[in-house]
Amino acid sequence: MNSKTVAFVLLAIGATVFPARAQSGFSLPDGMRRVEIPFEYTNNFIILDIEFNGTLPLKFIFDTGAEHTILSKREISDLLRVRYDREFRVKGSDLKTELVAYLARHIRLEILGKEIVAASEDILVLKEDYFRFEEYAGVKVHGILAGRVFSNYLVKINYQRQVITLYERGWYKMKEEGFEPLPMEVYRNKLYINTQAQLRSDSIAPVKLLLDTGAGLPLMLFTNTHPLIQPSTNAIPTNIGMGLGGYLEGFVGRTPGLKLAIFDQKNILTYFQSVDTAQDLSYLNGRNGLIGNTILNRFQMVIDYQDAILWLKPTKHFQNEFVYDRSGLSIIASGANLNYFSVLNVLPGSPAEEVGIQAGDRILRIGWMSASLRTLADLQALLQKKPGKQVKIVIKRNGKVMKKRIVLRDLI
Repeated sequence: MNSKTVAFVLLAIGATVFPARAQSGFSLPDGMRRVEIPFEYTNNFIILDIEFNGTLPLKFIFDTGAEHTILSKREISDLLRVRYDREFRVKGSDLKTELVAYLARHIRLEILGKEIVAASEDILVLKEDYFRFEEYAGVKVHGILAGRVFSNYLVKINYQRQVITLYERGWYKMKEEGFEPLPMEVYRNKLYINTQAQLRSDSIAPVKLLLDTGAGLPLMLFTNTHPLIQPSTNAIPTNIGMGLGGYLEGFVGRTPGLKLAIFDQKNILTYFQSVDTAQDLSYLNGRNGLIGNTILNRFQMVIDYQDAILWLKPTKHFQNEFVYDRSGLSIIASGANLNYFSVLNVLPGSPAEEVGIQAGDRILRIGWMSASLRTLADLQALLQKKPGKQVKIVIKRNGKVMKKRIVLRDLI
């Protein structure tokens, strides 16, 4: 798959409320009006280098869809003898499994290489690494940085340059730079947009979407939040991502259109997730889904938390095709260097199943290079090549090495 998400990882934790106190977020040094923060854009995630509590350099996903900053590696906070204010019992992504998180107060965060500091942040520390983010996205990450921490400034995200720029308010003129406004709702530190989606060739419906830079996918819709939101006719079953409590099952298909300000996106790769309406859904805040990085990265964006406006300017990639895996393989990474790859599952009736690849197979080679010399993103890109391309794969199963040849084709 070309896009995975941790969006649902945050559903239950995002609904957790702990005693509020004033938090300033990050601050620019006196006299500085703007600063550029470089980021790593890997497998459709924005990853920032953060110094944690003045000691350790860590990697955090920048996530406008998260209500709280989260440290997923408790061994780090334990090593630094961080005190936990209290324990929370939270529900997992299935809204049934009970998980544990701790509140840590007065944590100091600093952008590495920049004099930008959040001197006293409240964060959540997971008792266990429920994310298992590395295996599903192939990226080393220690936690989630809530978008709120930059909310005192205008936040400009340039995906092509891989830079977040913070501006003092009034020091950047969006309209003069060719940006178009899209009103937002800011609720409990998260951002929502109300817009229109063409859900069928002849049907348009209003939808409320979470703006989620923590989701490495284009669009996700909840199938039972609107009568027209159902998997498209060409949708196929898939693992949507890793959630707190396990893998998340759903469908992936296409949505004919989505309007963002004055801009239209067409034939959008869309993940469909069913939400159990028997559970407490207040955390959804009435939304129908979320919009993630593989739509957002077609724009330059300026986020204005205080005036609740998202400013958009399309890039040269605006009209690119939304490409999905053409093999039927879902692959996960493991090992110290995240270069040990195995098959999570195989889509029934897909090219991979037709040549006999099975869940649990270890991938030794794809193409001409050893898999151990590649990244998970590299493997996924190879499996998105044009229809008709033959991809050679060497696998190992029960000690036996086997060679396979997949002929890629469109699955949706």
